[in-house]
Amino acid sequence: MIFIATFYSHFGAMRCKKECDKAGISARLMPVPRMLSSSCGTCVRIESEDAERIPRTEESEQIAAEEAGGYRILWKAEES
Repeated sequence: MIFIATFYSHFGAMRCKKECDKAGISARLMPVPRMLSSSCGTCVRIESEDAERIPRTEESEQIAAEEAGGYRILWKAEES
């Protein structure tokens, strides 16, 4: 399954990519798809069978699953 993780900063995206690499999860940095809004414009495209394995930090904004015709939001950070 394909997931898109968005972040509040470019640093957060790079940090998630690095954590995915350490965990053996296939991931790459890319521009955020237009259908998903993001603060920094950079996301991590992740290939995994389980969204729960995706690293989350204080910089994580949301995680969406790629579906036919769009994306479904699975997790979104609480607004402070």
